[in-house]
Amino acid sequence: MEIKTLIACFILLLISDNTEAQTNVTLSGHIKDSKTGETLIGATLYVQELQSGTATNAYGFYSLTLPKGKYTIQFSYVGYQDQVKTVNVSENQKLNIELIPKNIELNAVEIRGRAANHNISSTQMGMVEMDAKTIKTMPVLLGESDVMKSIQMMPGIQTPVEGSSGFSVRGGATDQNLVLLDEATVYNPSHLMGFFSVFNADAIKDVTLYKGDIPASAGGRLSSLLDVRMRDGNTKEFKAEGGIGIIASRLTLEAPIKKDKGSFIISGRRTYADMFLKLSSDSSINNNKLYFYDLNAKANYELNSNNRFFISGYFGKDAYGYADDFGMNWGNATFTFRWNHLFSDRLFSNLTLLYSKYNYQVEINEGSPDYNWTSYLENLSAKYDFTWFLSPSSKIRFGAQAIRHFIQPGRFEVSDQPSDYKVPDNKAMEYGTYLLAEQKIGAKLSVNAGLRMSAFQNIGKATVFRINEDYEVTDTIHYKNNDIFNTYTRFEPRFSARYMLNEHTSIKGSYSRTYQYIQLASNSTAGTPLDVWFPASEYVKPQKCDQISAGWFRNFNNNQYEASVETFYKWMDNQIDFDANANLMLNDQLEKEIRIGKAYSYGIEFLLRKNEGRLNGWLGYTWSKARRKIPDINNGRKYPANYDIPHNLNIVLNYRISNRINISSVWNYRTGAPITYPTMRFKHAQSSLPVYGDKNSSRLPDYHRLDVAVSIKNKDKPGRKWEGEWHIGAYNAYNRANAYSVQFEEDPDTPNKINAYKTVMFRIVPSVTYNFKF
Repeated sequence: MEIKTLIACFILLLISDNTEAQTNVTLSGHIKDSKTGETLIGATLYVQELQSGTATNAYGFYSLTLPKGKYTIQFSYVGYQDQVKTVNVSENQKLNIELIPKNIELNAVEIRGRAANHNISSTQMGMVEMDAKTIKTMPVLLGESDVMKSIQMMPGIQTPVEGSSGFSVRGGATDQNLVLLDEATVYNPSHLMGFFSVFNADAIKDVTLYKGDIPASAGGRLSSLLDVRMRDGNTKEFKAEGGIGIIASRLTLEAPIKKDKGSFIISGRRTYADMFLKLSSDSSINNNKLYFYDLNAKANYELNSNNRFFISGYFGKDAYGYADDFGMNWGNATFTFRWNHLFSDRLFSNLTLLYSKYNYQVEINEGSPDYNWTSYLENLSAKYDFTWFLSPSSKIRFGAQAIRHFIQPGRFEVSDQPSDYKVPDNKAMEYGTYLLAEQKIGAKLSVNAGLRMSAFQNIGKATVFRINEDYEVTDTIHYKNNDIFNTYTRFEPRFSARYMLNEHTSIKGSYSRTYQYIQLASNSTAGTPLDVWFPASEYVKPQKCDQISAGWFRNFNNNQYEASVETFYKWMDNQIDFDANANLMLNDQLEKEIRIGKAYSYGIEFLLRKNEGRLNGWLGYTWSKARRKIPDINNGRKYPANYDIPHNLNIVLNYRISNRINISSVWNYRTGAPITYPTMRFKHAQSSLPVYGDKNSSRLPDYHRLDVAVSIKNKDKPGRKWEGEWHIGAYNAYNRANAYSVQFEEDPDTPNKINAYKTVMFRIVPSVTYNFKF
């Protein structure tokens, strides 16, 4: 069948559904938490007479078109009591629902959100969902609940370096993940060189990671979308919660602006290692500083039933300093303004204005002169998204976005010099428009088809270098301010389908194409805060990725158990790598260091998850391979990517001993990360120099680690508003000496003998945190 015929058939289905909908009426509204007023993402309503229903969107809104009549409707969300209402629908009607959270019972503990069978019924593949409750139950480093570390425990997600909050998804590079906080881009989502993420779990409501089947509404990255949503704040009453730990403390305050109409939340966190350093009598220690802090704030107000406004922001900073001789700081800032508007009961819109910035600074004050190095990246964006609920079986999403990128790669100032050295700025515009249709075809088949058109423009003032095949500059071209000197336009189709084998089992398949226009210059897997982002250009083509995937999904025992098997294959063009000795910092001719080629990855992911009961958790296993082939690296032969981890096994278990005591554990095993070892040495003058083998041809020793934690709640007393909980844990509980890196040095006492030295980042690390609410 020709593609034109398929499109025509699809349009006829939409038209027929829309014609039928004109004789129907629409029931719409929001589903919220009865105690806090927080909207519930993915809550479901099921019409018993029609044996169909729908779910709320990211703002807790639902719309369901159905024939006039009297219906019994069940409203559900995991962890909440079902609510059944008999509704007589004779005209378009708004119905807001508040669900009551379940009391925590010994035999009814749950670790998931959204609908109980969402993994079966949804067309979405490669999706990981977590709420703050799940994240907070997991044992983590130094007692700080961490979104990124929790996500890394799921299949298909790799972290080649211990402690890093960076992650690789299905063989993609760490900079190929789009990380959003309330829709604003976070460019470096880590604190303390990657050991902690910037996301304070107390301020987070919902976390969703799309590993491959990225919705057409999002673009700009190849591998994944991590969508983090902040809590809206309590619209019922004032609440506070926080925690005091051995490394950091945090406090969250939330309250109504006007009861049931608007609210705010403000959440702060700070480490205080620097305060303990000052207690030392050693001047080389007490003058040092090492800390981070972050602040989340959000407010929302419902003007009327058709209009709701949100303002949210994040600001975080890390600081490190050695006496007065050396200092380094870096940080993120985001701002989001959103306007939810209902044009009708079936047409939902969201207008968003966004701002993101990442910056860092390095100061060297030892001796004279003094040095100061600064760099930053910022973008300003506007987007408008629409959701049109055509009928119970049809939904269309469409919208557009424009992003202004500004990158200052580096400015270097010397105190006794009349002028500074500055790498030229990069300015660019990125655009995206999309159309996404969700269509149910009968009782078993559902399809999701989308098309995104993206465009990218380089804008002057700029200096462009022409590079020949030997990576030498042959010509230099200068463009005036605001000149558009390069444009790319690309089309990104997305398609997924779900077929229900029975009410407990489904199979799914998807295909997606994505493009990426800005990327990170890095030749390290460990990650540093000194990020150098650079855009596509005349020389650097946009990165491209095609991915196909298929999966089998099955629920058991009334959705208490979930099982899935997903397989994927992805191939990528215009992939970027650098020689090991490439100069990436303060380099105004970075194009000379770039090497471009292809990459591919494939694998299979297994997940078995128990969602309810005294014992719950999951087992996830991934087998995968990631390869690169770049003509000028490794003599043109393919080689394992830095994030090629063939075997990755995670076991996460929670056991509730009583209503007060809960034990949790995480065990992780993975193949050692690729590394390039020297194969021989040769004498040159008085030195012995290494000769390295093929790139990434060796591996670090296999990695495994056990983390454990126990949480103990205070006894309940009638009338007591204060709730306290002790969280005691151990990272790397059996004290495994996992290799962070391996170095080789010549034995000083025995010529021609080479010794290997293993660097270990963490042995056993205990933690104690006291959490409270009132």
